[in-house]
Amino acid sequence: MTGAGLEFGGLLRRLRLGASLTLEALAEASGVSVRGIGDLERGRVTTPQRRTVAALADGLRLSATERERLLTTARTGRTPRPQPTGLRAFPRGIDDFVGREAELARLTSLAAREAEGIPVVVAVSGPPGTGKTTLALRAAHELARRFPDGQLMFDLRGTDEDPPDAAELLLRVLKALGVADRDLGMAGPQGHAELCRRVLAERRCLLVLDNARDEAQIRPLLPGAGEGMVVVTSRRMLTGLESVHRLALGELSPAEAGALLTGLVGRERAEADPGALAEVAGHCGNLPLALRVAGNWLATRTGWTVRRLADRLALEEHRLDTLTAGDLHLSAAFNLSYRQLTPAAARMFRLLSLVDGPDAAAAGAAQLTGQSLFDAEDTLEELVETGLLNTDQDRYRFHDLLRLYARGRLRGEESPEVAAAARSALHRWLLENTVVAGRWYEPDHGAPPASWHGTVDLSTAEHARRWLQAEGANWLAALRAAAAGGDHARVVEVTEALHWFSDQWIFWGHWPEVFATAARSAQALDDPLLEATHLNYHAWALLVCEGRHHDSLARSAEALGAARRALDPVQQGWAHKYTAWAFRLLGDFAAAARHNREAATFFETADDLHGALQCRVEHDQLLVDGGLHEESVPEILDTLSFLDGVGDRIEPHIADFTRTNLRVLIGGAHTQLGNWAEAADHLRIAVELCRTSGNTAMESRALVHLGNSLLNAGHRAEARDAFSCCLALGTEADPTRLTEARDRLAELGEWPVGPATGNRQPATGTRQQVPNNG
Repeated sequence: MTGAGLEFGGLLRRLRLGASLTLEALAEASGVSVRGIGDLERGRVTTPQRRTVAALADGLRLSATERERLLTTARTGRTPRPQPTGLRAFPRGIDDFVGREAELARLTSLAAREAEGIPVVVAVSGPPGTGKTTLALRAAHELARRFPDGQLMFDLRGTDEDPPDAAELLLRVLKALGVADRDLGMAGPQGHAELCRRVLAERRCLLVLDNARDEAQIRPLLPGAGEGMVVVTSRRMLTGLESVHRLALGELSPAEAGALLTGLVGRERAEADPGALAEVAGHCGNLPLALRVAGNWLATRTGWTVRRLADRLALEEHRLDTLTAGDLHLSAAFNLSYRQLTPAAARMFRLLSLVDGPDAAAAGAAQLTGQSLFDAEDTLEELVETGLLNTDQDRYRFHDLLRLYARGRLRGEESPEVAAAARSALHRWLLENTVVAGRWYEPDHGAPPASWHGTVDLSTAEHARRWLQAEGANWLAALRAAAAGGDHARVVEVTEALHWFSDQWIFWGHWPEVFATAARSAQALDDPLLEATHLNYHAWALLVCEGRHHDSLARSAEALGAARRALDPVQQGWAHKYTAWAFRLLGDFAAAARHNREAATFFETADDLHGALQCRVEHDQLLVDGGLHEESVPEILDTLSFLDGVGDRIEPHIADFTRTNLRVLIGGAHTQLGNWAEAADHLRIAVELCRTSGNTAMESRALVHLGNSLLNAGHRAEARDAFSCCLALGTEADPTRLTEARDRLAELGEWPVGPATGNRQPATGTRQQVPNNG
C-alpha cells in the first residue's frame, strides 16, 4: 500500500469517527459497501472513483471545505497510469479528417452516457477502405477530456494470418493499464478476464480496439460496469456481440469526397478543374482509402493535372492498378478481407462480378454458383458480415471498386469457360422468370402454370411486378445478350410477355430499346406477323415513353405494312390505333379520328375485345382533347359501362388500367366544365386504382389532375397535399407531371429554395392520404 493511500484512508477514518458513524452507518448513509469503506480506510484500495468519494462525502455530511479536502486527497492518491499508446502516440491520419459529422455526433452522444455507470461499447464496421480507424482516432481525440484515466488504442491485427488471441490481448491491455506483475501472477491467465473487467470498471478510460477479427477475440476485453467507453473497429459486422451500439460506415458523400481530395492536392489545383476532381472522386467510389491514394498520387506528381488522373481512372481495367501510391495499395486492402473467406464465399464473391446490374437477389446468386437457395443465402451473408458486400431489402450490391477487384479475382482464379457457363445460367434463369412474371399482365395467361416451379415467388401479379422492377437491369442485360447471341426466338418471346406490363412501368426508361431489339429479332426470323407486332410495340414506346410523335408515326406505318403482308387484322388495327394516338398528340384530330375508326373496324372484324376497348378510350380522349367536354362525359360513362359489362373477358390488369384512364379523362372533362366535386370524385377513384395496382406513372398523372381540380375549386390545402403526394412518388412517376406538381407548389409558396444547396424542398412530401375535401 502507498503512503498516499494511507493518507486518504486515514483522513476518511478520522472524518467517520468525527461524525460518530460506524462502518455500517456510513455504508447505509452513502450507499458504499462496508467492505469497500474498510478497504479504503486500510489503504487496500488507493484509487477510489470520484463518484465513490462524492457518495462518502454526502454520507458524512461534510462541509464544502472538508468535501474538497477529501476529493483532493483522493486525487493525490491515484497512481499514475502509463499510457504507452495514448493519444500522443496514436497513428497519424486525423489532421485532414473530412466529413462523418453524423457519426462523430453519435459517438459524442454515446460518450456522454458514461456517467450513467454503464460502460459504452460501440462497434464500428464497414468495408475495407471506409476509414473506420481514422474515425476512431478522430473520435478519441475529441472525447479524450471525458476519460481522464487514459485513452488507449490497440491494433488487434484482425486481417493478419495469425492475429493475437484474447489471452494475449488481455495481458497487453492489463499491462497498459498499469496492473502490477504480482497482481497478474496472483490472478493467473484464467483470471485475467475478470481482473481486466474489474480494473476497467474502476476507471474512466477510452479503449479503442482497432481491426478486430471476430467476436471471440474481443469479448473478454469488454467491461460490464463502470464509466468507460470502448470503440471497436472491424471489417466484420460482429453480429454476435450483445449490448453494443452499432455504427456502420459507407462511402463519403460527393461533397465530402471533394473536400478530402482538395485538402490533399491543394485548392489551386482542385479549383482549376472541379469537373475533373468530381470525376476522380466518382471513379474512387467516394471511398476514403481510394480518395487518399488518388490524392497522394497527385500530391507527389505536381506535373500531372487532375484531368490526367481522371482520364486514367476512367479505364476500368487499369483503375485498381492506378490506385496505388507508395505502400498504399487499394487492392492489397481488399485482399486482406478476401483471403479470410471460406472457399464457397470466395467463389460467390468472384462470380457475383458477372451480375450485369447494380445488385442481385439470393435466387440469382444461387443460379450463378449452382447452390441451393438456402446455401446461397448463407454464403451471401458471410460476404456481408466480412464487409465485402452491402445488402438492402434482400438485394446484394458491391461497392464499385470491390466489383472491379472481384472481376480481377474471377479472371485469375476461374477459367473463361466456367465464367461463361455461370453467366449463361444466370441469363437463362432471368429470361425464364421474366416470361412467367410478365404473363401475369397478358390476356389468356395470368398465373404461372401448375407445372412451373421457380425459386422466386411469382404467385401474384404484385409479386411479379416487384420482381420485374427489382431485376430490370439484370433481365435487360440478359435480353441484350440473347439478341447478340442470335437467340431471336427467345427475344421475341420475352418481349411479347412484357407487352401489357410495360403500361405498369411506363417511365422505366428502356422500353424503346426493348421493343426495338425485339423488332430486329422478328425481322431476323423473317416472320411478318412477329415483325408487325413488335414494330407496333416500338411505335407505342416512342410515342409514350419518349414523346417522339413523328418517329412513332413512321414506325406504325412500317408495322402496318408488315401486318398487311401477314394478312393479320389485329396488328393492322393496332398500327392504326397508334397512328391515331400520334396524330391526336400532334393536334390533327381529323386524321386521328379517321385512323381510330379504321382500327375499330379491324378489331371488330377480328373480334378483338381488348383492341376495341382501347379504340373506345381513344374516341373519348379525342372528344376531351378537342374541347367537346359536355359531349365527352356521357361517352366516357358509356365506355365505363361497356367495360363493366364485358366482365372477365378483359384481362384484369388491362381493365384496371383502362378504368384509371377513363376516370382521369372524365375528371379532366369535369374540371374543364367547372364541376369540381364531380372531378375530384373521379380522380380520387383513379388514384386509388393506381395504388392498388402499383402503377406509379398513372398515379402521378391522376394526382396532378386532382390537385388542379382542387386548386380551381379554391381548396388550396388539399391541392397542396395532392401535388406533394405526386412529388413523393419519385423517379417512377411521369417526369412531366413531377415538373407540373413542382411548379404548382411554387405558385402556392410551398416549394422554397434551400439557401445552402439551392435544391428545392417541398413543404410537405408525404403520401399519407389523398385529399378528400373536394
